[in-house]
Order: sequence, then C-alpha cells, then structure tokens
Amino acid sequence: MLRFPLRLTADLAKARFAQRSRPEVSPIQFVDAAELLHHDSNHPVSHEKIRELVSGRSAVVWIGGSEPLNHPGTGHLVRAITGSGHFVFLETDGTMLRRRIHEFQPVARLFLTVRLDPGAQLHASKSLQPSSSELGLEGIRAAQLSGFMICMHMRVQDEIELGKVAELIRHARSINADGIVVTADRDGELDRMASEAASVQCKAEKARKLIGSKWWESFSRIVEPVVSGERHASRGADESGIRMERQAHADQEGVKVA
Repeated sequence: MLRFPLRLTADLAKARFAQRSRPEVSPIQFVDAAELLHHDSNHPVSHEKIRELVSGRSAVVWIGGSEPLNHPGTGHLVRAITGSGHFVFLETDGTMLRRRIHEFQPVARLFLTVRLDPGAQLHASKSLQPSSSELGLEGIRAAQLSGFMICMHMRVQDEIELGKVAELIRHARSINADGIVVTADRDGELDRMASEAASVQCKAEKARKLIGSKWWESFSRIVEPVVSGERHASRGADESGIRMERQAHADQEGVKVA
C-alpha cells in the first residue's frame, strides 16, 4: 500500500497556512538544476539562489528540468536542501541513477523520482543495448537496495491509452514504489487547440484515479502546474491543496508540528 509521509502532509499544511498571509509562498518550488549548477563542476552557479531555497517556506523543492544527474554538484545541492528541512523530489529519467547513487544519502526527506512514460518497456529485452526505461528500472532497483525512497512520475499525453497508465501503476506497486505522481504532459500546450488541451487534462485526471491513494492523487494535482513550468498553481491545484490541509487537520490532529 502506498503511504504518504505524515511529515510531508504536515509540512504541506504549514505551507498552505503561510500562504494565507504571504501569497508568494508556494507549497512546492520547482528548480532546474542547470540554473544552479555548472555542467562540469561541483560548485553552484548561484549561492544566493541556494540560500533562498534553504530559507524558503515551501514544503517541497522539486528538482527537474534538464537532467539533474548531468551535473556533478546535484548531490551537494540535494544534501543542502534536505538538511534545511525541506522535502526534495529529484526527478530523473533514471539512466544515470545506478552509477550516481553513491553521491546521495537515503534520508527520509528525499524521494528519487524516476520519470517513466506509459508504454515504456518494463521487462528486459533481448537487445544488447538496454533501453532508457530498462536503465531507469535498473536505477530504481539499485536505489531501493540502498534504502532510498522511490517515486515514479508518469506524464500523460493525449494519445496514451489509460490501459498503459494502469499497467505502469501496477508495475510501480509490484516493485513497492513509495509514491506515484501522475501529471498531464503540457509540452507544446500553447500550440494545441483548447479542446486538445482539455482532453489531455481529462485523461490525466482519470489516470490519477488509478493511483489508488487519495494523498498521492491530490499531491499529483498540486505538482502538475509546477513541473509544467508554471510558478503559480492553477485553481484546481489550489483547491486540492486546501482539501489536503483540511484532511491533515482532521485525520492527524495528534501530530505535533515542529
């Protein structure tokens, strides 16, 4: 059974509460590793930006964009952010995860988030050259053996069948993934007709219902506009965050927030 961390629930509720008086506070902050790190160095490009991240009141820092594992300083960046009390979702295609896993520490506030698209090859092929999805799954296995929390991120496109999403979710559960996030793939959304964009959103919403966890389903709605490059949550994500906050107070009244 997928479990949504109590600490993350409480932190999201705190961020939502802070947002009432400070609208600029977002529960989730998106970071492109390329904006902070040199491609060939462990040293950050912007110390000021890192200070903003570690002192910010966002519950989650989502590191994605251009492949974070292309940057040797990513491990240092992740340690700095998790050490400051934030949850980190480090999104990667997983192809480099197995050989870079030693650079990270399996702490409770870190989710190694492997992006696998519905329809990806889930079993070993006879090809001498493994596919990107096979490398990603190998990375997941290596990370789990090392004690890391694993989240799988699935992006839904208009042409993807829901059956493919369901298959990938079943696989995620079969390998005991700790979390599942499902978002609409908004790449090129501005070039789509309004009806096509609405179709993708509708399919993504149906796909989220397949997760089987109201918490990860709701978290997916909050994450979606953030990982799509938007800095402000849509109305639907905002309402979803409010529901999570209310549920957190109702179901976890005895949890003391540090």
